[in-house]
Parts: sequence; C-alpha cells; structure tokens
Amino acid sequence: MKIPESELILNADGSVYHLNLQPEDIAGTIINVGDPDRVKMVSKYFDRIELKKQKREFITHTGTYKGKRITVISTGIGADNIDIVYNELDALVNIDLKKRTIREKLVSLNLIRIGTSGSLQEKIPVDGFVFSKYGLGLDGLLNFYSFTNTEQESRVIESFRNHYIGKCVLSQPYIAKSSSKLENALSQSMFNGITASCSGFYAPQGRVLRCELAFPEMMNLLTSFQFENNFITNFEMETGAMYGLAKILGHHCCSINAIVANRVTKQHTNKGDETMNLLIEQVLERIARMND
Repeated sequence: MKIPESELILNADGSVYHLNLQPEDIAGTIINVGDPDRVKMVSKYFDRIELKKQKREFITHTGTYKGKRITVISTGIGADNIDIVYNELDALVNIDLKKRTIREKLVSLNLIRIGTSGSLQEKIPVDGFVFSKYGLGLDGLLNFYSFTNTEQESRVIESFRNHYIGKCVLSQPYIAKSSSKLENALSQSMFNGITASCSGFYAPQGRVLRCELAFPEMMNLLTSFQFENNFITNFEMETGAMYGLAKILGHHCCSINAIVANRVTKQHTNKGDETMNLLIEQVLERIARMND
C-alpha cells in the first residue's frame, strides 16, 4: 500500500522531512545525542567524515571509526523529538521513499544514545556511567502506539504502576527493555538498572524554582522503587521513548548516560566535558569491536 504524502512528508530532493537525509547518508550503527554541539564531540574521533548535514536542531555526521561506518545525529531534547528522529531513521532503511511503500526485507539498525543524566541512587556518583537495562517512560509518548510488552516487561511495569500512585492527570507509565545484543557489547563495568524518562526538566523531574509541584512525592517514589535486583538508577528525557519505538520498529537500541548530577546527594559534576569525552571514547571503542 502506498503511503500518502501527508503521512510521509519528503523534501523537494526526496530526503525525509525533518532530518533532511537520504538512505545512503546513514550507517547501520547510529549514535544519537541530544545536544547538537555533541555531534562534533563524537565525530572528532572519526578517522574520516564523509557527510555533514543539518536541518533545525538535527545535525548529522557520518564517517568511519577504526574501519566501522558510524552515523552520529543530534535529536534535540525530549520524547517528541525521538518520535521524529526514530520514525524518520526507520523510514530511510525500511521504506522505499520513491515508491512510498514498505520494503519486503526489513533492516534493523543499531541505535545507541550517548547522553547525560541525573542519578537517583546515592551509590551512583557524578561522573559515573549508567547503561539503561530498561527504559521507563513517564512522558506518555508510547501510549499513542500499539505496543505489547514481553512477560518480563509486563511484570516490571505492573509492579511500578502499583508503586507509583500518582494523580489521574499523569500519563500512564510504560516500559521497554534494551537490546540484549547491545547490552552484551557495550555495558561492561557500567552501573545498570531502570532509567526513567520524564516529559520535562523542571517539575517533571521534581525541581522547584518558582512553581509548586503537583506531585511532590514523585522523587521518593522513583528512588524507592525496586523490582527484583533492579532500581531506578537515573532519569532524563529520551530513553523510554527510544526503547519503545525501537522495539515497535524492530531495531536494536540502548542508552548510555554520563551522570552529571546526583539528585540524592545534591552534587553536580565540575568536569562534564571531560567525563563525556571519556564516555564517547569508551563507547566508540566497543562499537568498533562489535559484530554488526
């Protein structure tokens, strides 16, 4: 069935609408970062950069690192941008853009977030690295999609929903697990657990400036949750949406975060760029050794 122009919007040159990319522009392994300035922090380690493109906050560099072709793309902040980026990346490999039809043979991308995050456990210090075993969405995005959890995911989210007794105006939480393939390849020596993804930076993450919180008990409910040996290790604004969409679309996905703040001990890093560079180098080295 042909996908209508109103649903799959393309630019005049045939590139996907927001990312301004053609299928040949991207590699099978894609690092996504939130901050557009972080794209060049990653690509500076490439042996060669073959492509640079930008539209709005979406900056893309594709090149090679130790012989492996890699794309790094900025998503901007939040689950709404992940919705755009992941759907359009999938369209580049799994939809014939000229015919506007879904390809018979589908491709699975490796989608790897390198980001920053706040720790929700005292034992996870600033400048530490967290691999997200689960992405817990508090933003509501996946509630707009048809999505089925595995038995293990269902047990985790049912336990969380029973624990996280919020107000009826809050979005229904959802959960999805990371790719086992990427976890095995990339997570060694990192903290791991459940990453909660919020719909904003201030009140949705329990911060108070001049506005009172509608749900002041949220932070305690997040830090105190445990399922078997899994705690909510950290929170940010993208991982839940990433994991859910990647699972729906059939891609491998993981999220790795440098901890820049500990919300329990009230500490903040004083060497953020140094920590991020260490994480980027570590992830690139592990990607280079990874089988496609």
